Amino acid sequence: MGSQGDAEHLAIADDRIVAGRAADGDVQAFRVLVSRHSPLMRGYARRILGTNDEVDDVVQDAFIVAWRQLPELEDPSAVKSWLMRIVGRKAVDRVRARHPHVDIDDHDRPAPDAAAPARRAEARSQVEELSAALAELPLMQRQCWVLREVGEYSYDEIAAELGVPATTVRGLLARARKYLIVRMGAWR
Repeated sequence: MGSQGDAEHLAIADDRIVAGRAADGDVQAFRVLVSRHSPLMRGYARRILGTNDEVDDVVQDAFIVAWRQLPELEDPSAVKSWLMRIVGRKAVDRVRARHPHVDIDDHDRPAPDAAAPARRAEARSQVEELSAALAELPLMQRQCWVLREVGEYSYDEIAAELGVPATTVRGLLARARKYLIVRMGAWR
């Protein structure tokens, strides 16, 4: 089978197979993991960082770590959550290295949809308001919220990621959601 056919098979293979091949040093398989998981990792890093400035660096650092540590991954089918944990740690390290202030003016705004200009402006304002509200949350609450709402992690996965009991995760999420509901009340 030629390399193009192999690349096509890798592109449709499940994470377990692709991660297993990448762990064995298959660069093409690792490229598939990068293209498959980069968008989610970028979104997750962006929400933790509160700005788009460092997202590419954090995701790139995460993939460098992943390439080096991939042979140690015990369950290749869990590669997505493993990559998310790596990028989450890298992003949190960046946040901790900063001053406690997060400049909300630097938030990346999503591309507007094809709606009328008034709707686009409203959507942009809503995203800015949510970004500002997330930046105001304590770090653990923000991490829990982002892992749950953006990363679609379960409570147990969040608990494992943050090294806290699942009951603590529930409490942190409840406080984050309550704050965001009140803070975003004008947009309901």
